[in-house]
Amino acid sequence: MKMRRGGFLMGLAIFAFTLYVALDSFVIARGYASDATQMNLSLFENVSSDSSAEQTETAAASTGLKSTGRSGKRTSSAAESTAVPETAAETATALSASLGGTVIGEYSDENISIVLSEYEEEGTAVYVADITLSSAQYLKTAFAKDTYGKNVTAKTSDTAAANDAILAINGDYYGAQESGYVIRNGVVYREKAGSNEVLCIYADGTLEVADPSDYSADELAAAGVWQAFSFGPGLVEGGRIAVSASEEVGKAMASNPRTAIGQLGEMHYVFVVSDGRTAESEGLSLYQLAVFMQKLGVETAYNLDGGGSSSMVFMGELINKPTTSGKSIKERSVSDIVYIG
Repeated sequence: MKMRRGGFLMGLAIFAFTLYVALDSFVIARGYASDATQMNLSLFENVSSDSSAEQTETAAASTGLKSTGRSGKRTSSAAESTAVPETAAETATALSASLGGTVIGEYSDENISIVLSEYEEEGTAVYVADITLSSAQYLKTAFAKDTYGKNVTAKTSDTAAANDAILAINGDYYGAQESGYVIRNGVVYREKAGSNEVLCIYADGTLEVADPSDYSADELAAAGVWQAFSFGPGLVEGGRIAVSASEEVGKAMASNPRTAIGQLGEMHYVFVVSDGRTAESEGLSLYQLAVFMQKLGVETAYNLDGGGSSSMVFMGELINKPTTSGKSIKERSVSDIVYIG
């Protein structure tokens, strides 16, 4: 009788633990910081056009960072930023035409220029937003429901609308992971390092792929990191493809919907999202995505969350055809977005 009772209690305990894990992973939303819309704009006060090299070395020395190989070239501060060049849209349109793209949307003001094009790559529809900014302060991030936390999610289109985003893509889905640096708008939210490469976007507008074992989150923030993502891997570094033909993310399929961000030059970026898992679009491998990013002319490119998470919203309209299984086209709710606004 005692053995039966003991077995019953053990079974009950196992069931309870299994239920807790399932709920914690898929249902329970834990908010750690409500109204998480802080922006550490003081980072931009340190961005000066006439003291680039000195500031880069000072930041590295004060934080103990290793040499990153960055050029140290910095733009003017947000308060002193110049308008986007009038030729930005013309340059983006010419690039699209030279690579066989079709322009499907445009936006411009004195600080932001966006040219949206659609491409056909490896039997897959790929959407490219060519972006030129006057300052990196317009390259922002936002959390679903304005809350930093585990399993707090919303559709990219909903989070974009809540933040008046002109253009938005999904981020790294930080809420599905227990580790990996989270620095958003200059604020450190998660200090625990993960194993994935980290994309650092500095206040001077530079994109850099870093090894989290080299720096702490606080060191990166002190060095002027405006945004940091922990998904990866880096696709292109120094203009060269940084992944092998067989490399893949975790257990992901070889051909997937993809989301990536890249830098072509000073304050010049691309947001790239591909379709996949449908009869019309097979999807891209990591290597195929890297090849395409290199074809666009990027110096640095980084892979964000893909698959069913991949989504692009422009002027309130969902541009791509997100799907998990290919059976239905619909957005997946995700933790965060990267946006222009």
